[in-house]
Amino acid sequence: MKAAIRQRARELGFDDCRFTSAAAPEHRAHLDRWLATGQHGEMAWIARNAHKRVDPQQVLAGVRTVICLAVSYAEEKVISNQCAVSSGGSEASALTTGVVARYARFPDYHDLLAEPLRQLTAFVDQLGGGTRSLWYVDTGPVLERDLAQRAGLGFAGKHTNLISRRLGNWFFLAEILTPLELEPDAPEKNRCGSCTRCITACPTQAITAPFQLDARRCISYLTIELKGAIPVELRPAIGNRIYGCDDCLAACPWNRFAQAGSLMRGHARADLAQPDLLELLALDDAAFKRRFAGTPMLRTKRRGLLRNVCVALGNVGDASALPALRQAATDPEPLIAEHAQWAIQQVELREAGEYRTKKSV
Repeated sequence: MKAAIRQRARELGFDDCRFTSAAAPEHRAHLDRWLATGQHGEMAWIARNAHKRVDPQQVLAGVRTVICLAVSYAEEKVISNQCAVSSGGSEASALTTGVVARYARFPDYHDLLAEPLRQLTAFVDQLGGGTRSLWYVDTGPVLERDLAQRAGLGFAGKHTNLISRRLGNWFFLAEILTPLELEPDAPEKNRCGSCTRCITACPTQAITAPFQLDARRCISYLTIELKGAIPVELRPAIGNRIYGCDDCLAACPWNRFAQAGSLMRGHARADLAQPDLLELLALDDAAFKRRFAGTPMLRTKRRGLLRNVCVALGNVGDASALPALRQAATDPEPLIAEHAQWAIQQVELREAGEYRTKKSV
C-alpha cells in the first residue's frame, strides 16, 4: 500500500513521500517555551491551536498515520548559484529594485498544491476502502516540520527549517492525516554538524542559538506576518527585501543537492522576482489586487507591501526615489505614510553624506 501511495504521489508531481505514525510530536515542551516567551510575536493562531498541534487526534479522530509530502520550488538558476548571498541581502544592483523570497515568485502554493493533494487523498481513501483522510498544505494545526523529520523526509536545521538531503532547503511541506495504519519510515537524523552558516547569514540575528528562532526579529515575519510598524532598529537590516527572506536558507551547503521539481516547474513568475520599487509604490488598492491576485504577496495587503517598499527605498534608494516617497508620505494609510517619512530621512541623510564626501575629496 505504501508503494502504491508513493507511486501515485510521484505521478501527481510530489518530489518526496514518507510515512510516520500519528503519535504526538516530540517537541511539545519546546513549543510551549517558545510561545511562553512570546517569540511567536503576533502570530496568535499558533498559540490558539497549540493543543491540536501537539495531538493529531484532536485534528482527526482515529488518525493512525501521517503521510508527509515535499514539493520542490527550486529553479535551475537557483541550484547553480545555491549559496550566493550578496552583501546586505540584495540580489540586484539597481537602487530601486526589491527582492522577493523565492517561494513567493510563483502563484500561491496553497492553490497549486490543492488539487494534487485532493487527488492523492482520494487515492488513499480508495485504498483504505472508503476511509476519510484529511490533507493540509501549511494550513492545518499540525507540527509539520517535526512530523516530516520523524517520517525521514528531512531534518530540522539550525535555522529551524527543514533540510532534505535530496532537495536542499527549497521545498514546500504538505501532509495527509489518515486512519490507515501504515508502517512508519525511519526518521532522519540531524546532519548540520559544526556548520553555522545559516546563523551567520541572518541579517537580524533572529537565530538566537542553534535550532532557536525569535520570529519577532525574522525578516520573513517582519515583512509578512507583522501587521503594524516595523521596529525602527530593525529596518536597516531588511535591505531591499520586500517580502520574506532567504538568507539563512541560501547559505546552507545542502542546497548543492537541490533538484527542480516537476509540479512547480513552469509556474515561476519572473515579474515577482525583482520588482521595481517605484512602480510598486505607485499602486492604489485596485492595482495592487490586480498585480498580485493569486500570489502569496496578496496576503500583506497594499498597506503591508508598501510599508515594506518604503523601508527598502530608505535602505537602498537615492535622490531619484524622493518624489515617490514624498507622495507616499501623504498616503491616507498611516502605516505607509510613517514608513515613507522614515525612508525620506534615510535617503536625505545618505545623500548629504555622499555630498560631503565628494566635497572633501
